[in-house]
Amino acid sequence: MLKSIQRVAFGLTAAVALVGGANAQQVDTVGAIKARGQLNCGVSTGVQTGMSTLDASGNWAGFEVDFCRGLAAAILGDADKVKYVPLDIKTAFTTLQSGGIDLLARTATETFLRDVEMNLAWAGAYLYDSQGFLARKSLGVESALELDGASICVSAGSNYEQNLSDYFRNNSLSFTPVAANSRDQNEKNLIEGRCDVYANVLSALAGARSKMPNPDEWVVLPEMISMEPIGPVVRQDDYRFQDVVSWVLNAQIAAEEYGVTSKNATEMRDTSPSPEVQRLLGKTGDFGAKLGLGNDWALNTIQAVGNYGEMFSRHLGEESPIKLERRLNALWKDGGLLYTPLIR
Repeated sequence: MLKSIQRVAFGLTAAVALVGGANAQQVDTVGAIKARGQLNCGVSTGVQTGMSTLDASGNWAGFEVDFCRGLAAAILGDADKVKYVPLDIKTAFTTLQSGGIDLLARTATETFLRDVEMNLAWAGAYLYDSQGFLARKSLGVESALELDGASICVSAGSNYEQNLSDYFRNNSLSFTPVAANSRDQNEKNLIEGRCDVYANVLSALAGARSKMPNPDEWVVLPEMISMEPIGPVVRQDDYRFQDVVSWVLNAQIAAEEYGVTSKNATEMRDTSPSPEVQRLLGKTGDFGAKLGLGNDWALNTIQAVGNYGEMFSRHLGEESPIKLERRLNALWKDGGLLYTPLIR
């Protein structure tokens, strides 16, 4: 009897192993990207200053865009081999779930239901943001606690709608939502007076303010009503691709910590005595192969778009019209939240 039970148990274990192995082989996003010769990357709708903008000549730019470019450089060795798929928040997750894109790089906050119910996975956070409010100075409001009865522009179907409801309920205030499907429509509604204030993450509000005809007439109120960890999103069953995306982000953060930039990356690979730098840039070890990539994967990313600090400064920080402070998006050693696991 015991032997029979052992044989059944062994058979079930083998069957599970075979099914698990088959499932693992079914999902090969990196292989599909290589075969296609192109990364399909979901981004914002092309009007979000600092994150994703599309000019009249069809050129994309922004923080989200550069993350896609860095990932393409790691996988394909060419940062230009990206198809950008502009998505609003209502269609972003379903497009990823259906396989219409490989990766969602547009601003999307990780939440419980998105993780557990929608079967999505965040490959780290590349921006720690907070939700706030943008108001015209002439409104005479200095605090969100003075917004009782206000009309508020907000993106339909976004996490920010729930944050608003929670904040106003907690503070015994009322408001009227004015929902729109895109950020440009929200900004237009605000400018044309269809709402009193605009609710979004601070990076989006700073970008919106920078585009106003008279930016000095607008103010971001001091309250931050939520923490919004934003990062690249993959399908939850796409474990190997999640590793690749996560380590591309980790490589950019590590590069900033080790002083590796887009301009000195090759020199650092050849001359740095640091074992961590040597492993990061592919001089030693075989870490790229473990991801299904070449060992120059991180070098290619950094040469294409720079380290994290370069990318932030260019699109959101001091080199950009937004002038967003690093704050939580600084390295851990500078008082921020950014760190990377060791490459070893």
